[in-house]
Amino acid sequence: MIHQTEPKFADMKIIPRILQKLEVLKFVIPTPIQQKTIPLGLEGNDLIGIAQTGTGKTLAFAIPIIQKILTEKKLALIVLPTRELALQVDGVFQQVGKSFGINTAVLIGGTAFGPQIAMIKRHPQVVIGTPGRIIDHLERGTIKLHACKILVLDEADRMLDMGFAPQIKQILKRMESPQERQTLLFSATMPDDIADMATKYMKTPVRVEVARSGTVADQIEQEIFFVQKGQKLKLLEKLLQEHKGSVLIFTRTKYGARKICKELMMKGHESAEIHSNRSLSQRRQALDGFKAGKYRVLVATDIASRGIDVTGIQLIVNFDLPENAEDYVHRIGRTGRAGQKGRAISIATADQQGKIYSIEMLTKTKLKVLGDQKDRPTSSHKMTHHSEQRHFYQRRHFPRRGRR
Repeated sequence: MIHQTEPKFADMKIIPRILQKLEVLKFVIPTPIQQKTIPLGLEGNDLIGIAQTGTGKTLAFAIPIIQKILTEKKLALIVLPTRELALQVDGVFQQVGKSFGINTAVLIGGTAFGPQIAMIKRHPQVVIGTPGRIIDHLERGTIKLHACKILVLDEADRMLDMGFAPQIKQILKRMESPQERQTLLFSATMPDDIADMATKYMKTPVRVEVARSGTVADQIEQEIFFVQKGQKLKLLEKLLQEHKGSVLIFTRTKYGARKICKELMMKGHESAEIHSNRSLSQRRQALDGFKAGKYRVLVATDIASRGIDVTGIQLIVNFDLPENAEDYVHRIGRTGRAGQKGRAISIATADQQGKIYSIEMLTKTKLKVLGDQKDRPTSSHKMTHHSEQRHFYQRRHFPRRGRR
């Protein structure tokens, strides 16, 4: 019998000093997305990586960037949707690259320009930022992108969904042509607008998928309750009483997140909230407290939750269904990581059958119905299927503006 050995970082064309650092950090076996993208990145290929959160994609682009900085003196720009994700990515570069003298500058909203300008004056090799704040610095003349030879668009589908397409195009216009730079695009899904962007702004990109676009991990158990709107909070309380592990709850609006967090705290559940009305320091405190076990429950909106990278989340609750099916994939991808089992429960009303149908079509999964009503509601199903499904998918073509 032939035994196939697992691929290792040492099998790739990674220079010895980076390999030594990875070994110190206990990174030995690359994840599937790392196996497929690191060699392509090191060779200078443009690539599109289809991967969910929690798959190790940050290290998948960080290693090629760090190596090209050390060996070719390249500079890199990483554009991503939220402040939290920017800080998470910066943490990876600090962990792996700081000992090699690699400096980063994090350009995000919600913080003063002064400290950011100070970081820029240190001549960083890697600039990490959100589209709006990068544009602010470009207009102020504090940064120039003509010397930047590597571009990463991380969570590209989320940036477009948040309405950042104009800012991304502005940034791309300030950079070298696609033929003069390397572009790495990562996305959990592959809607048409991402494909159009790749055609226009990338040079013959190699597409890499570690799972079919729109899929979720097999180890995530997906279930749904159908209740009346006024019964949702009562059901949530029951779920928290039955489930003793860590819980991440998603709401549609920041006002809903605040209300639910307050209600849960009153009932004795240690909870924290993350949404756009919370300052960056408040979000950090909430996330750090959730990671440390100070808070068992974290309530978040979709946009504010980007960058939440917490291992061991055992239950995801969609208190409100997401605005589009892709958001559902992003939400529940925060459980069931690294081969662990996870559970995702959605709470819906009878008139939301169209949204459920769209989610099931994208994920190719039939959600298991829980509760007293084991069968799905049948009233007005055909009517809601057509009208609501059309509204649900309009979001893909007309991205929402503003932040929640």
